Amino acid sequence: MSYHFTDTHCHFDFPPFVDDLENSLTRAAQAGVTRIIIPAIDASRFELVLALAAAHSPLYAALGLHPIVIEKHNEHSLAQLAALLARKPKKLVAVGEIGLDLYREDPQFDQQQALLDEQLKLAKRYDLPVILHSRRTHDILAQHLKRHNLPRTGVVHGFAGSLQQAERFIQLGYKIGVGGTITYPRASKTRDVMARLPLSALLLETDAPDMPLNGFQGQPNRPEQAARVFESLCELRSESPAEIADTLAYNTQKLFLTS
Repeated sequence: MSYHFTDTHCHFDFPPFVDDLENSLTRAAQAGVTRIIIPAIDASRFELVLALAAAHSPLYAALGLHPIVIEKHNEHSLAQLAALLARKPKKLVAVGEIGLDLYREDPQFDQQQALLDEQLKLAKRYDLPVILHSRRTHDILAQHLKRHNLPRTGVVHGFAGSLQQAERFIQLGYKIGVGGTITYPRASKTRDVMARLPLSALLLETDAPDMPLNGFQGQPNRPEQAARVFESLCELRSESPAEIADTLAYNTQKLFLTS
């Protein structure tokens, strides 16, 4: 049986995809990946992401200021984001990629948190869900999300934290992004978490061209690999593949594509 998938997190505005659009879309569709959400990472990419979504029916846009490039963002960036959200472009489905990151040296964490708070306010104002990045910051991120209490919530993407951290996000109404990490046998903690969480809390993603799957190390990740992530998830779960596919599709539709 063939299934249809949404890659809820793919940086399609970067190479190799943006340089080879039609072939990249065809390859994804052949694997059953019929919709792709593109989260922007800084203001210089907003118009490109919106243009891609407008020009290609499988593509949808999210706009946000990513913490890993905190030095690129300023008050003007936030103003650009607010102005575009106010326009409510037709295929804009989320504020993202936003969040917190303590991985790099000199993370400018105070600025990260202030920027996150401003973007959460914008998501609330424009009634949009959020696509969240969190690295070594799950507990702090959960505090911010609880404080802002967004009506549309969102997804914590590429999750690799503990079961208890995932459950806290779910209690706050958030989904958990399932990506290529689960294809690695050594990622036993993350695989166990994805096996035990409620299926109603999960979304499928690749983070392409980042986070290559097991067996594809050193190659750019691609949106069609969402089908392989699905296969790995099916191996971990007790539900049937049909039920998993249907529930993932329902979760995605309800969070991002229901106005």
